[in-house]
Amino acid sequence: MSRSKKLGLLLVILAAVCVATFCVSRYQARQEQIKTSGQVILEIPEDSVTALSWTYDGQSLAFHRDGGWYYDADETFPVDEDAINTLLACFQSLGAAFIIEDVEDYGQYGLDDPACTIQLTAGDTDYEIGLGDFSAMDAQRYVSIGDGNVYLVTEDPLEAFDVELSDLIHNDSLPYVDTADQISVEGEDPFQITWQEESASYRVEDHYFVPVDGAVQPLDTNLVEDFLYTLGSLELTNYMTYNAGEEDLATYGLDDPERTIQLDYTEADEDENETAHTVSLAVSRAPAERWDDTQADADTESDEDEVTAYARVDDSPIIYQITTEEYRALMEASYDTLRHKEILPADLEDVSQVDVTLDGTTYSLTASGEGEERSWSYGEQALEDSDLPDALQALTASSFTDEEPAGQEEISLTLHLTLEGAPTVSVRFYRYDGASCLAVVDGTPTALVPRSQVVDLQEAVYAVVLGES
Repeated sequence: MSRSKKLGLLLVILAAVCVATFCVSRYQARQEQIKTSGQVILEIPEDSVTALSWTYDGQSLAFHRDGGWYYDADETFPVDEDAINTLLACFQSLGAAFIIEDVEDYGQYGLDDPACTIQLTAGDTDYEIGLGDFSAMDAQRYVSIGDGNVYLVTEDPLEAFDVELSDLIHNDSLPYVDTADQISVEGEDPFQITWQEESASYRVEDHYFVPVDGAVQPLDTNLVEDFLYTLGSLELTNYMTYNAGEEDLATYGLDDPERTIQLDYTEADEDENETAHTVSLAVSRAPAERWDDTQADADTESDEDEVTAYARVDDSPIIYQITTEEYRALMEASYDTLRHKEILPADLEDVSQVDVTLDGTTYSLTASGEGEERSWSYGEQALEDSDLPDALQALTASSFTDEEPAGQEEISLTLHLTLEGAPTVSVRFYRYDGASCLAVVDGTPTALVPRSQVVDLQEAVYAVVLGES
């Protein structure tokens, strides 16, 4: 190789080294500009913000404050102000773990075309905040705020802004109440439940009653409380419209709802001051699904059939779709579904004597004591292992009826209670069919009872009187 060629090669190598050295120095300079921060980069009080908008995942949403918050595209949209405040809370004190100063290439941080761009107006100041890539190494997001720097923020604003319009609506809700003063149900088979401080039944825990044939009848408190829980936990989120007019009400069957439930309740504040409240819920299937008894037999409807149903709270402009299960739970509430299923209308603990008539012979069994000390006897015979108490408690309605008995009497009971006035209760069981017996309580036909339960009671009595217990 000639001397001139060698010299040329050395010059090329020297130039390459110089370029590499320059790049390395520039890279090191760039590296030196990335440093830990720990500083708060934005402090924007929620109540100072008058406008908020953002673009994310192809969706743009904008809101403004004028006393309350309004959706720019439709001011009739009921904005959930708590949801907006949740978005704004991100910027009350936005801290950065790292700062990258004098950025020239925003693309390497995903900020040349941010995943989400947020605009805020607070006072006379406008802010534009870009949310770029997520750093998997640091588990933090790159953010720009328009000052020429890039920040890795300690809290990711995108977690709050990854929402749709439906997440920002002020949905209606029904209250969770432990005790209702009154529950009124209108529609087919209307009824009204009233709470009473003093029990008007043989059970001290009974406080809910309905008028039936001129008298008040007790309901099962646990079942009524379950119904109140169903109301309070109704998921009203899937809205059909948030600005319902008369045409919408007709479209969703709520101009003439199948059922309207009104709940009256009382709330006490911290000072024990009580305030009465009333809220109502209208429920209906879609008009096309409303059952027409003149065209079809309702018995052919299956419990597994899906139902398209809607609900509306008070006079709210929002109409919601509810699930088949929610619809059925609301529609099936009635005197029969909420009443006691136990045939004995009193707690067994309050029974002091049972007179049993079986095959024309009457036997008297007595009970005394409380709790674990409670014992039963037949004459002088202690019934330590008798199945009789369990057989009495097991008597349960499979369905309710007011049908008069036509079959033979199987067994009858007279219960003597220890309650005030020493009341007695008569319960008679009549043959109905091979699977059921008809129970008549105090002369009133009440329910069908599984025949197997009545047979168990008969066998328990035989075991006692024959001395086999």
